[in-house]
Amino acid sequence: MATYKKRGYKPKTSKEKVEAIEEESTTAEVFNTLDESASRAEQWVIKNQNYIYGIVGVVALLLLAYMGYNKFIAEPKAEDAMNEMTQAQSYFDEALDATTAKDSLFNLSLQGGEGKFGMLDIISEYSGTPAGNLASYYAGMAYLNMNKYQEAIRHLSDFSSKDLMLSPIAKGGIGDAFVQLNQLEDGLDYYQKAIADNTNDYTTPLYLKKAAIVAMNLDQNQKALDYLNRIKSEFSTSDEAKDIDKLIGKAQASL
Repeated sequence: MATYKKRGYKPKTSKEKVEAIEEESTTAEVFNTLDESASRAEQWVIKNQNYIYGIVGVVALLLLAYMGYNKFIAEPKAEDAMNEMTQAQSYFDEALDATTAKDSLFNLSLQGGEGKFGMLDIISEYSGTPAGNLASYYAGMAYLNMNKYQEAIRHLSDFSSKDLMLSPIAKGGIGDAFVQLNQLEDGLDYYQKAIADNTNDYTTPLYLKKAAIVAMNLDQNQKALDYLNRIKSEFSTSDEAKDIDKLIGKAQASL
């Protein structure tokens, strides 16, 4: 085992002199090896510098291209899409407030009018943008209001959002469409997704009640009772809680 020796130490015995020579020899070997390795590395770099610079250049170009795409293509495209969407959204809002000609207004929202894109055009032309995603929501809800349930399911399924209201409403809309198609189990599944998505005082009691009614139609009365009791205990001031005792009694009688 090597021993620590103070700086300036001079070997006294023959054994210590031999050890000192061996240490100096080992140290010299280490430095020679390091020098040789460094020299080989330098030679490799010199020999392959064009290749290395090429790789660095490609990486730099890719980074610049990505930044340029976001700055000069993606961002302006997203802004254009939102501008195009204004008229289609206006038709949709008018349809919700209208007492007549609702389908005509929803259709204008979908197909466009006054030289502006409709939601379907925006979905096609601006795929991958926030406007394209939001257009899927509007298209799905327009089709749902027009009783075109398969189209509603398709477009609402393409929509994704973390918004506290839009996300559960989209899932609940899919549930409504399935129920209208008499696919009650699928409808219940999507109502449950809407309930689990984001808890709030508007959508949660709404889809709890819809889920409870569908569950009773499927003879899942304990599940229905659980949903109804949750409305009574957690959302007692909601519109859905007004006749809740009557529904609870009906669910209990069916157990």
